[in-house]
Amino acid sequence: LIIGLAFTVVSLLWLDPILLFFGATDATLGYARDYMEIILLGNVITHIYLGLNSAIRSSGHPTKAMIATILTVVLNAILDPLFIFGLGWGIRGAAVATILAQIVALVWIAWSLADKNQVVHFERGIFKPEKRIVKSTLSIGLSPFMMNAAACLIVIVINKSLQRYDGDLAIGAYGIVNRVAFLFVMIVMGLNQGMQPIAGYNFGALHFDRLMEVLKKTIFLALGVTVTGFLVCQIFPDIIVRAFTTDEELVQRSVRGMRIVMGAFLIIGFQMVTANFFQCIGMAKQAIFLSLTRQLIFLLPSLFLLPLWFGVDGVWLSIPVADVAAAVTAALVLAYYLRKWKKEGLKPTDL
Repeated sequence: LIIGLAFTVVSLLWLDPILLFFGATDATLGYARDYMEIILLGNVITHIYLGLNSAIRSSGHPTKAMIATILTVVLNAILDPLFIFGLGWGIRGAAVATILAQIVALVWIAWSLADKNQVVHFERGIFKPEKRIVKSTLSIGLSPFMMNAAACLIVIVINKSLQRYDGDLAIGAYGIVNRVAFLFVMIVMGLNQGMQPIAGYNFGALHFDRLMEVLKKTIFLALGVTVTGFLVCQIFPDIIVRAFTTDEELVQRSVRGMRIVMGAFLIIGFQMVTANFFQCIGMAKQAIFLSLTRQLIFLLPSLFLLPLWFGVDGVWLSIPVADVAAAVTAALVLAYYLRKWKKEGLKPTDL
């Protein structure tokens, strides 16, 4: 509630400069403003919905959390054409549909958490902020927050670099490649979310053998996803790209970019799971470090250096170079702690 309100106020006060910074132009600024004003006014709803959805998933009800997510998407898809075209609200109608769908899902989640027969449920006295809990929550949540913030920054840098070295078509090509890659990344993110309550529960219960088991299984599944993404995008890039565009020049740029960008994609699942593992067991510093290695420590410098030598190909190459470096770093950090725990005996104080 506090963060949602603060974000809303700050964003509305400086909305136009923020939109221009993220790439809005004179032609699109009006549409972006119309959409974001509604989204920001409902931002508190979004924050509470996402937070409680995570809480209900972590409390042992992943199916309910999934139903809430699907409910939001389905309602949004139904309301979008009704508000945009039926009522003639245009882009504002899309924003209203999004917020209304989240309100319905939030009501359903709140009703579920009001059930006193559940282990985790609403009761009096739980809403008073406790410094220890707030500090722990923020420190653990800082890792995914910084990773997402860094990802936003990187997208801006990549777009500006591609525009500088190859024009607007290159930006369109990156948009296609990034969308395809994100389809596989989202599956790994889902595996990570499923891993969180299991790893956290077993760590708290001192079942460290199960903790290691869930880590191994999640890494194995994540690698299966990213290896599949690598193979599909290397073997069928032309077919995939043509699902997005028929412009031959854009197709050629996208296919070339996809082959380069996905060159090391098969190992990125390991890096994502490892960073998430340290977050699950409360090692916030290690989780933050591993979350930022790919985006800021490796990718950002590569985006400035490699294009100087390879032009637009250097922009594309920066991504697999960062993937390899981040995966190697994650492997070294994980190996260090596994050896440390094995040598000293796995104890809560070690974690």
